[in-house]
Amino acid sequence: MSQAPTPTADTVRRLVRTLLPDGGAPAVRPVTEDGAHRTWWVGTRHVLRLAPDREATARLRRELRLRDLVRPHLPVPVPASAAHGEWAPGLAYTLDVRLPGGTGEDLTVSALGEADLAGLLTGLREVPAGRAGTLGVPPAAPRPLESLRTAAAAAARRLAEAGEFTGRFGRLTPSAADRLAAPAPVLVHHGLRGEHLVVSGDGRVRGVLDWTGAVIGDPAEDVAGLALAVGSPAAVRAATLAGYGARTCLRGLWLARCDTVLRLAGGLRNHDDAPLPLLRHRLRRAWEPILLERITELPDGD
Repeated sequence: MSQAPTPTADTVRRLVRTLLPDGGAPAVRPVTEDGAHRTWWVGTRHVLRLAPDREATARLRRELRLRDLVRPHLPVPVPASAAHGEWAPGLAYTLDVRLPGGTGEDLTVSALGEADLAGLLTGLREVPAGRAGTLGVPPAAPRPLESLRTAAAAAARRLAEAGEFTGRFGRLTPSAADRLAAPAPVLVHHGLRGEHLVVSGDGRVRGVLDWTGAVIGDPAEDVAGLALAVGSPAAVRAATLAGYGARTCLRGLWLARCDTVLRLAGGLRNHDDAPLPLLRHRLRRAWEPILLERITELPDGD
């Protein structure tokens, strides 16, 4: 797989001048300081995303088509591309119109924002999975919750010994994990983390970013993502408003809890690149108590 050189500010300026000929020379700066510089702010109105390799190019081109497919089904905006093409031979770019607002990492989602998230989950379920598949959205098998529970419980013991964790896996017994099977597959964003939610100052959800990881699979994965982004109680309330029952909500909750335990344990051993404060913050959000798990005994019916 060929790898493009890291783009510089001059690279971005030359490209932007061809895309916004009437816009003068807007200031450009990388969105993150991780050194990869694949996403750039362009003035105050646009975001430029540059695919670093051919695999990312395929995902980016698929995302442009997928956003057009999902847009009519969702009550929240998805970005629109003002221009797209190749920034280097075989490597794609998209210049997206910037959605106003902050991120779910920095702003709290209100009750109305939870209703926005419920509409998002409802809309994703209504997108025809067959049409998404023809765009190249791949299927994804549901993760086995029992094997995830076993690994996370072992990691939790190590975290407890280090004074990093006080949660309990008692409710997620092997039989409970077996009963929390994945529901029918739907279109799943698969990246509903805080940085991908655009939130306004009043707590409304004003956009959902980065659809490159979308799959046709387990909707509980999006519930799990929201548990990390907005906390478990808000995520479960949104999923319930969207019509998902206790099993799907609890499956998403435990996916999030297992993931956060495993990632923090990996971060403490330098096996995860995410900052430790972020991993600890997400673990706290995922392990917030919810009423549903206290009153649900997982009977045969949902």
